[in-house]
Amino acid sequence: MELLTIDGKKIEQSYSYQEFFNKVESEVLQSLPEEMNTEEKKFYEYKKLNLQRMRRIEKTFEVSKELKQTLLSINAHQRWVVLTEGWCGDSAQNLPAIAKMALVNPLVEFQIIERDKNLEIMDMYLTNGTRSIPILISFNAEGNELFRWGARPREAQQLVTRLKNEGMEHDAFVEQLHLWYAKNKGVALEMEFKKLLSTPGTN
Repeated sequence: MELLTIDGKKIEQSYSYQEFFNKVESEVLQSLPEEMNTEEKKFYEYKKLNLQRMRRIEKTFEVSKELKQTLLSINAHQRWVVLTEGWCGDSAQNLPAIAKMALVNPLVEFQIIERDKNLEIMDMYLTNGTRSIPILISFNAEGNELFRWGARPREAQQLVTRLKNEGMEHDAFVEQLHLWYAKNKGVALEMEFKKLLSTPGTN
């Protein structure tokens, strides 16, 4: 894809949604779990599970008529850049839906870059001081930021914050988070993008 520049910083490699999916799938298929240490195997299992999540959402998520109308009201070029990684569960739950949104309007260009190879860029878009992903930043044709979104829908973040405050262990609250995603079916994500895109100056 075309060379991407953010705030003067060049990024040699970016991906379409399908290219990113294929990359993660290839990494899983070419891996040898029996030769991995504990940490490597953990990230391998995350990627493997995320491929299943992305396939499911690709099949089940459809952009609503209301959001389509909002997306079609975009009348100038926008570049949506997503910072993420294949092991990120929140990314797997949101990326396929966001990619489908971008396809609605040909003026929206959708690109994915990997967080860990672009930490200088990532550090420009921290969430409460952390490198949380996925993060989407929308730019106009001049490279000015229009809006950003991430790392998960606000309702999902509120759930995680509450469960952490209650002392729930990591694996348990992650399970609750993904149950929330399964029940919500992208509704909260759509509402947030509709609001972002309806804000003056974002289209």
